[in-house]
Amino acid sequence: MPAISSRLLVDAVLRVERMSFKDRERLAEEIHARQPNLFFSVLVLQRYAATLEQMEVVLNLLLVFYEAMRASGRAWPVISEDVQERCLQRISGRARFIKGLTPQQQTQATTDAIADHPEQQMLAYVFGKFREHGLLGIETEAQKMLMLAALNLVECIAQTAPKTKNRNR
Repeated sequence: MPAISSRLLVDAVLRVERMSFKDRERLAEEIHARQPNLFFSVLVLQRYAATLEQMEVVLNLLLVFYEAMRASGRAWPVISEDVQERCLQRISGRARFIKGLTPQQQTQATTDAIADHPEQQMLAYVFGKFREHGLLGIETEAQKMLMLAALNLVECIAQTAPKTKNRNR
C-alpha cells in the first residue's frame, strides 16, 4: 500500500497549482528547513547544466510530493544523504540492467519495475510531467540528471515512508 495515496497526490497537485508565488516560496522554505537534502538535490542540478526551466519541473515535483507527505498525517524522518545515495544506487542499477536489454525487454522490465513500486502514482506523475515538458527523451547529461533526481525523490519518499497508517487517507 502506498504512503501517498492517489487522493493525497491529486489534492497536493491541486493545492500547489493554486498557490501564489509567495505561497510556493514559503513551502520551499519549509522544505529547506524540514527536508534539506531533498531540497538541495534539486538545487544541485544547476551544476549539471540544467536550465532554470528544467529545474523548475523537478522543484514543482518536490513541492507536490512534500505537500502530499505533509497532508498524509505521517511524520517523515529527515531524509539523509545516505538514504539518497542508496536510493540513487538502486535506480542506477535498474537503469544499467535495462540498458542491456532489447527494446521489448526494456519495455517489459520498465513496466514490471513500475508495477512493483510502492509509489506507482508518484512515478506516473513524474513521467507525466517529464512528458509534458519534453524531457522524456534523455539526450543530454542535464536531462539524465533531472530524471535521476526526480526518480530519486520518489524512491527516497517510498524508502522512508512511516509504516503507521492514517485514517484520513
